[in-house]
Amino acid sequence: MASLEDLIPTVNKLQDVMYDAGIDTLDLPILAVVGSQSSGKSSILETLVGKDFLPRGTGIVTRRPLVLQLNNIAPDSPLISEYVPNDTTEGVEENGESEMTLEDHLRKNNKSYQPPTKDEWGEFLHLPGRRFYNFKQIRQEIANETARIAGKDKGISKVPINLKIFSPHVLNLTLVDLPGITKVPIGEQPPDIEKQIKNLILEYIATPSCVILAVSPANVDLVNSESLKLAREVDPHGKRTIGVITKLDLMDSGTNALDILSGKLYPLRLGFVGVVNRSQQDIQLNKSVEEALDNEQEYFNRHPVYRTISGRCGTRYLAKLLNQILMSHIRDKLPDIKARLNTLIGQSEQELASLGDTGVITNENRAGLVLQLMNKFATNFISSIDGTSSDISTKELCGGARIYYIYNNIFGNSLKSISPTANLTVMDIRTAIRNSTGPRPSLFVPELAFDLLVKPQIKLLLDPSQRCVELVYEELMKICHNCGNTELARYPKLHSMLIEVVSDLLRERLGPTRSYVESLIEIHRSYINTNHPNFLSATEAMADIVETRKRNGELIARQKLQQKREFLQKEIQKEKAPDVAMESNSDSGKAESDSTADSESDEDGENADMKHSKDSFLKYFFGKEQNSQGGNSAFSNSQNQNRQQYAIPNDINGQTLVDMNNLSINGGGVQNTSDDGEDNKEPSLTEREELECELIRRLIVSYFDIIRQMIEDQIPKAVMCLLVNYSKESVQNRLVTKLYKESMFDELLMEDQALAQEREKCVRVLETYRKASNIIGGIL
Repeated sequence: MASLEDLIPTVNKLQDVMYDAGIDTLDLPILAVVGSQSSGKSSILETLVGKDFLPRGTGIVTRRPLVLQLNNIAPDSPLISEYVPNDTTEGVEENGESEMTLEDHLRKNNKSYQPPTKDEWGEFLHLPGRRFYNFKQIRQEIANETARIAGKDKGISKVPINLKIFSPHVLNLTLVDLPGITKVPIGEQPPDIEKQIKNLILEYIATPSCVILAVSPANVDLVNSESLKLAREVDPHGKRTIGVITKLDLMDSGTNALDILSGKLYPLRLGFVGVVNRSQQDIQLNKSVEEALDNEQEYFNRHPVYRTISGRCGTRYLAKLLNQILMSHIRDKLPDIKARLNTLIGQSEQELASLGDTGVITNENRAGLVLQLMNKFATNFISSIDGTSSDISTKELCGGARIYYIYNNIFGNSLKSISPTANLTVMDIRTAIRNSTGPRPSLFVPELAFDLLVKPQIKLLLDPSQRCVELVYEELMKICHNCGNTELARYPKLHSMLIEVVSDLLRERLGPTRSYVESLIEIHRSYINTNHPNFLSATEAMADIVETRKRNGELIARQKLQQKREFLQKEIQKEKAPDVAMESNSDSGKAESDSTADSESDEDGENADMKHSKDSFLKYFFGKEQNSQGGNSAFSNSQNQNRQQYAIPNDINGQTLVDMNNLSINGGGVQNTSDDGEDNKEPSLTEREELECELIRRLIVSYFDIIRQMIEDQIPKAVMCLLVNYSKESVQNRLVTKLYKESMFDELLMEDQALAQEREKCVRVLETYRKASNIIGGIL
């Protein structure tokens, strides 16, 4: 490990490296000078440097942080001989005007003339390569640079000014002179100037790597020290705060700051140091800093109180103490800085890798690069559909999973929601049956009526099928747009062309897929296969209808019998006299017995009628009994009367066959019967028409369910074959055919400028971190 004396120059090098790269991610050890206005901060800094170089005036003079690097050089350092004179380094007075000297004339007229060397100068990082040997010019440059960034008014800025002082008479130190703390805005100062300055100071001193130099004047009570208040906010235990008490010679007679300097009043781990500032009169009389330091030391040596601690007072002691503290602080923080740099290097390398390779694209490798990117795009497209992509989302369904969801949920539920007879009324069915028979009455239920009615219902399956195709197409387009990667992001033109080619492929396949789906529906409409094994037979349907009517009739009969019993019981309870009650009970019992017998007789008659009705209907509808009177002999007047007592079952659409009795035919059209006059009434549906309509309806439902199941199975298969699988199999060949052309390589590989700039920035940052790591590695 290098010596302690090398630590501060090492950190200075790190600061220079970071400043040149414009990076502020390393919290390098530093000394921050904090104090209120007129507390003596500037005098301390000038005494440490040994030169008057800071702007002076009223109000806020320091309006930007001044990062001051003090570099000790040997009297025979080769840096001194590197003096390169220029017209702006010397002879600048405080008003900024240059005065020509004899040496200036000689330099201009005789290039071989060697001026005397100078061993003290300053350099600004914002003016690289320029040396300022005249410290008055340094003061002027600080004022000019402050005005350039912070403006000419009294505003402040967080952008620092970096100044490096080289001299054999300074100790290696790095300090930051921060704006003085103020409480009340004066003149042109902003109303929130106190808050701005406080936030700026806290931004520096809040980092654990910062040592706080809290400056407080001795002629102000320590409990009112603004610098110590701010220091305590970020360093409550006083572990990294040095107290500096200025203007000890201005304290009231008979008072002293011995308790403060001894740490009894306000304990700080790094202690307090007392100093005596140069007076304004000394400055005006141009008393040298060296003379002022001698007077300061003599003051402490002769003072009756401070002479006991004179060895720990004064600016010279403060400089040595700060040098030791800063070196120890740097030594403690260097391992953390090294670890931080390693982390930043790793992060920068990952970011650079994500931004793409920095290699130069030549004519030889650009064809391979284009082909490689095409293959990756096609592979990502296929893997997203197959569900094997490494970038599968966990937030929502996408790719192949979304396509399956479309088939199974969206498409399947849309088919199930279609009612086979929702748009068919009983009158529509009766009209279709009548139109199918022509000018004569039919002996059987016409099959043509079933064909005419079921074909439009099958077409109801077309819209959800086409919507299924569109949803799958949209999902494939979404997959296509999401197939990019970091490498393709470098070449936006190539990326957009890849998307365009695949989008064209999908659009080409959309039309044939839609046409095939439409043809599937037409195929099922073109031939009605009533021999399908799952199709409901007419015999079974009619038997079920008759059986349902029978059950409903029996239910009504039992309900009527129950009502009669309840009525008789109520009548018996109304009789009050016992005799009358007995007689009434006797009569009621007889009546009830007679009524029961009558009801049972009626029920037997109804059952017999139902059996006869069932047999007659089955024979009539399926040709086993015919009559010369047009097939109407199967229905007697007594059966028509019994029909009125039966409860008619609900059909598939929630309508009842009783509702048919309330409908009539008017001139071939269908309308509801009206109570407005007997002449306008049309005969209601006959029992045969009711049964015919219900039979046709049930057959339509049965056949529609068969076709619906087939469509639910066939449409996804067709979409997969004609759209999804075809796209997967053709995407790579299509990309190569359309884009793998040498004439297009220059256009396709045109890099995104914003990304290129970002990569260049990342390269610079990575180089800076590596350079900083090498600097630290030289001393660890």
